[in-house]
Amino acid sequence: MNEQILEMLREDKGYVSGEEISRRLGISRTAVWKSIKALREYGYHITSSTNKGYHLEKDTDILEVSVISRDLNTGLIGKEIIVLKETDSTNSELKRRASKGGISGLVAAAEKQTDGKGRFGRNWDSQEGGLYFSVLLRPDMLPSDASAITLAAGLGVCLAIREYTGIDAKIKWPNDIIVGNRKLCGILTEMAAQIDRVDFIIIGIGINVNNRLFPEEISEKASSLFLETQKMIDRNDFFRCVLQKIDKVISSFLVSLSVEDMDMFKGLCATLGRKVSFTRYGNVIEGTAKDISLNGELIVSDDSGKEYSVSSGEVTVQGIY
Repeated sequence: MNEQILEMLREDKGYVSGEEISRRLGISRTAVWKSIKALREYGYHITSSTNKGYHLEKDTDILEVSVISRDLNTGLIGKEIIVLKETDSTNSELKRRASKGGISGLVAAAEKQTDGKGRFGRNWDSQEGGLYFSVLLRPDMLPSDASAITLAAGLGVCLAIREYTGIDAKIKWPNDIIVGNRKLCGILTEMAAQIDRVDFIIIGIGINVNNRLFPEEISEKASSLFLETQKMIDRNDFFRCVLQKIDKVISSFLVSLSVEDMDMFKGLCATLGRKVSFTRYGNVIEGTAKDISLNGELIVSDDSGKEYSVSSGEVTVQGIY
């Protein structure tokens, strides 16, 4: 009923009377008032006027499944979409749903996360205005073949940001999207698997969209689409664009990450050509990021010319963060 009332308010550019809503939906005026109250509590800016009725303000910035799904046209991702007002983390939400038979392509988004996580158990600041969502996949593949899926997701997000905003977004291998030396997006991929098969993969994505302020400890390292463009972003429209881009790249990856996709990733990767350092067996190794393999490993060459393949762990990139 709430969605039906929202559609009525959207269709009418002025005010819609409570009597009209009551008549068209076949509900009582009390039920109308309760729905309006619930929508306001969720975050919709709905004004009311005596003898006029209710009016939905245009600046309401709320994620809505019906709007996101409109003309989505994806093959896999977004077969089902849920939007939550609040959850601990969208990755945790999908783990719970995966254990109960959640379908491949299920997307869970939340306006707020109380326990958002980045890599290595770090906290992900999930203030309102961002886009926080996870994707559940059930690919028919070996666990060893799934390592580059984070890169595929990152490429899709980066392409969406560049297309939608015009920002010169780049990828910091393996899981961040940046502009200049500031972070716009982080990706956390988690997998449940047997020795010979993947049970499910969850890709968690957090994008700073309309965020304006950040905690002091990351204020010099983070940015948002709003801060870069000085324009409010329509999150529903942008979300649709992101889902379409990652659907295209990940669908390709599930067959085989193409040379074309990898070349595109490399062309947008800010890590390549930079001095980097990482730890191996307790020793810090420094070198230059030279290449990325088809399975997603970063190829680093030290000063002696010896090459290392880095598939996981923390890599420090000179000049970024």
